[in-house]
Amino acid sequence: MTDGADTILEVTELRKWFQVGGGLFRSSTALKAVDGVSFSIARGEVLGLVGESGSGKTTVGRTILRLAEPTGGSIRFHGQDITHLSRRALRPIRRKMQLVFQDPFASLNPRMTVGRIVAAPLIIHEPAIGRAERNRRVAEMLRTVGLSPGHAERYPHEFSGGQRQRVGIARALVLTPDFLVADEPVSALDVSIQAQIINLLLDLRTRLSLAMLFISHDLAVVGHVCDRVAVMYLGRLMECAPTAELFANPRHPYTEALFSAAPDPDPDATRARIILTGDIPSPINPPSGCVFRTRCRYALPACADSVPPLRGVGPGHLTACIRDDLALQPAT
Repeated sequence: MTDGADTILEVTELRKWFQVGGGLFRSSTALKAVDGVSFSIARGEVLGLVGESGSGKTTVGRTILRLAEPTGGSIRFHGQDITHLSRRALRPIRRKMQLVFQDPFASLNPRMTVGRIVAAPLIIHEPAIGRAERNRRVAEMLRTVGLSPGHAERYPHEFSGGQRQRVGIARALVLTPDFLVADEPVSALDVSIQAQIINLLLDLRTRLSLAMLFISHDLAVVGHVCDRVAVMYLGRLMECAPTAELFANPRHPYTEALFSAAPDPDPDATRARIILTGDIPSPINPPSGCVFRTRCRYALPACADSVPPLRGVGPGHLTACIRDDLALQPAT
């Protein structure tokens, strides 16, 4: 957790369950996409959220922004509880919480010019400002993300993937938010373009004191971008620690397995791969106790008894594993 004085966002026991199935003579079943997630983010801090596809990372981001209604828990932004605020009450808060989408091709309206796309948040949240001032701020933001003000008259199809993502970032930042959810912002881009977008986000974080939830499955990117990393599996947090500490000293078997699966840049390196057995359990019927125990090579019978809470095992280092006797492999 972060120092309370600087905390921008505090999430406590967040749950998002979807009701599936059901019918005239059948009751619906809860799909537990997010189940008891807690963390906080300080001003200027980047928290990475990693895990396999289907672990609930994107649902966490969408629920925090109230794009999906939470089933339980609380979300506090600048100390204010926004968990159950109405749409009207949320409106002034939304300008301070923005989202960068994963797909730069699908997230931009092809019928709108770049200038209109970036200006849309200003039109919605600051309707009193004049057109000249709005155009000035759009031009300034385009320059900030490495584009030219002249690009405002072009359409999204005239840009490369990396340029489109810059447009998406400009749209998210034109209101100067305090908090940004970056949902896999570089996964759809070429490797060379990824580096440009990552460096841009880091520069903007420094210049704007921007707090960020960086959702990704790429551990190399997370290691470069994030101050702390939280590891998710089947809707729950398995581990959370400062980035350097997590990479050097993982304390949860799932974190070790993720590091093992990451490509090693050294072609001569020899590293034992950890192959997880079995399939990912269904979030409709997760295992009792530790949800990872059915695929964990270190599991004990006691792992099925109760859900292990996140507990401290070092400065800022939390893990949800009952095995303190394990010596796990660090990242390469």
